[in-house]
Amino acid sequence: MALTGKQVRQLRALAHHLNPVVNVGRGDINDGVVAQTEECLEAHELIKCNVQDGSDLTAREAANELAERCGADVVQVIGHRFSLYRVSSRKDVDHIKLD
Repeated sequence: MALTGKQVRQLRALAHHLNPVVNVGRGDINDGVVAQTEECLEAHELIKCNVQDGSDLTAREAANELAERCGADVVQVIGHRFSLYRVSSRKDVDHIKLD
């Protein structure tokens, strides 16, 4: 799903107050990190992730790889952190209303 500029701005504003829930460390992006990201995206739709200092990947590389493997959109990359968004298929989740 391609996000419009207005939708990206809205998601960036919502992501500003989030704490990172997924950490990419020395092992880089393995199946465990992908599974954790998938689970968090289903539960929250919008998540913030952190790339640890020991990782060989930059935040941009990690964001692009995770987004591709999870079917998500990269919202923003700043420093060692990035935000991902994907619409959840669960009915019990408060869905984010995008303009």
